[in-house]
This record gives sequence, C-alpha cells and structure tokens, in this order.
Amino acid sequence: QVQVGESGGGLVQPGGSLRLSCAASGSIFKLYAMAWYRQAPGKQRELVAVISSGGSTNYGDSVKGRFTISRDNAKNTVSLQMNSLKPEDTARYYCNADPPVWTYYYTEGGYWGQGTQVTVSS
Repeated sequence: QVQVGESGGGLVQPGGSLRLSCAASGSIFKLYAMAWYRQAPGKQRELVAVISSGGSTNYGDSVKGRFTISRDNAKNTVSLQMNSLKPEDTARYYCNADPPVWTYYYTEGGYWGQGTQVTVSS
C-alpha cells in the first residue's frame, strides 16, 4: 500500500502562480511514475503532467509552457509549479503514484491522493 497526499492548493488571481506538492510513501519511490491530474465540476478527470522514474516529463496540451512537474526522490515528493494561471485551471488536483508492475506495490491504476482544490478567480 502506498500513501499519497497533496498540499498547496488555494485561491489565486488570474496570471498568478501556485505550487502544489505531493508526498508518497515507499522505499522505492524513485521507481514510481508520478502524475498530476485535475477534475473540474461536470468534467472528466484529465492528465495535467507526468514524470517518469527517469525524469522524463509530459504535459497536457492546455498547460504546456505554463506548468512544470519535478520530483525529489530524496524527499519522496513531486511538485507542480503552475504559472500564468487561468480561470479554466480551476479544478481539484490529484496526485497519482504508479509503482512498476514488477514490484510488490503495484496496483492497476496506481494510488491516488484526496486532492487539493485550486481556484483561479479575481
């Protein structure tokens, strides 16, 4: 079982910045693929950003150039730096930890945190 927890959400004005953090348990954190998803009311959950165990990153089209995902394996954390925020970025943001299939911790779909709310509004 892997525990996942997010922090850093809040209310920010359009054009502002916010940094989300996610902590995940497990001695093999460095092997997890880590991702951020978001879900706005009435919409499907969508991928925001993902970072592989090797540090490769990928972003949803709507956040490319504005958001940056990074990880600190020494602290078992992954962060999402969000700049130039727009009202349409308003959503609940979820962290996902995905251990490799060949490890004891593997579960289909990975592990999810409870989410943290981000609201972009003036």
